[in-house]
This record gives sequence, C-alpha cells and structure tokens, in this order.
Amino acid sequence: MSKKFKTLGSVEIKIDKTDRKIMKILQENSKVTNLELSKMIGLSPAPTLERVKKLERGDVLSSYHAVVNPQTIGLNVNTFVLVDLAWQKPNVLDNFLKKIKDIDEIVECYIITGEADLLLKVICKDMASYEELMFKRLSKIGEIERLKTLIALSKIKESKVLPFEYE
Repeated sequence: MSKKFKTLGSVEIKIDKTDRKIMKILQENSKVTNLELSKMIGLSPAPTLERVKKLERGDVLSSYHAVVNPQTIGLNVNTFVLVDLAWQKPNVLDNFLKKIKDIDEIVECYIITGEADLLLKVICKDMASYEELMFKRLSKIGEIERLKTLIALSKIKESKVLPFEYE
C-alpha cells in the first residue's frame, strides 16, 4: 500500500513499501551501492536507481553525508544554548540569523517554544574556545537578550534513522 506525501515543493509523491525500505537502508548506510541496494530490496538495479532518483526529486532524500566523530578530531565540548531575543528591536530574528550564519561552531539552530526563543547546538574544541565564543562573539550580538548554556556530558543515544513506518 502506498501513501501520498507532499514534498517541500508541494508536489505529491507516492511512497510504497519498497520506497520505505530504500529510505531506511540509505539512512543506515548511504554508502551502499545501487547493486547492493537492489539486492536488499529485491529489484534489479535499474528500477532501484529510478526509485532512488524519484525520492531525491521529491526531496524525500535530500542529501548524503559522512558523519565525523567530533572527539576524534579534537572537538570535545558539545553544548546547547538557549537564546532569548530582544524582540523590541526591529528585524530582530532576521538580524540575529544573519549574524550567526558564519559562526562555524553553531552547527544547528532551532526556533523553539517554551523557555527560550531559539536553541543552538554548539561544538567547540575545548572550554577555552567555548568561553571565547560566548564572551567575544555571541554576547556581542545586540539582538540577544539572554543566553543560557546546557553542557552535554555524554551522548546516550543518537539515531540517523527517522521514526517512520518502514515496513
């Protein structure tokens, strides 16, 4: 049974059981070859490739990445920063986003509800570089009213496979 989903471009795409298998396999290992993938899903290589291309065109599969372990390359401090913006200032959100765009240590940014306006995921080499980022760069951004840091002590779980009905 296939289900219809609207993609980012508002195009409807049908995803069936075979497409779901492809999605799960590629999330687990994007380096799998088309030949290996075709064997895993029980199709010949040509229709398998056509299905992958359909999922890419529909923006279901949006990119392929190598996952680098931050600790192995010396990035040992992982923090989350809650940001409250000074909403009384004009264009506060747009200006803030422009200013953080080029800060490489900010690897993710979410607009959230609850205790703060935004949540930043920040990865740094060590506490000294984190301190420099906070006091010499982030605290200088006029659109920020308040910052609150949460330091990740260890990672308990991480999954690249989205919770979706694959079977």
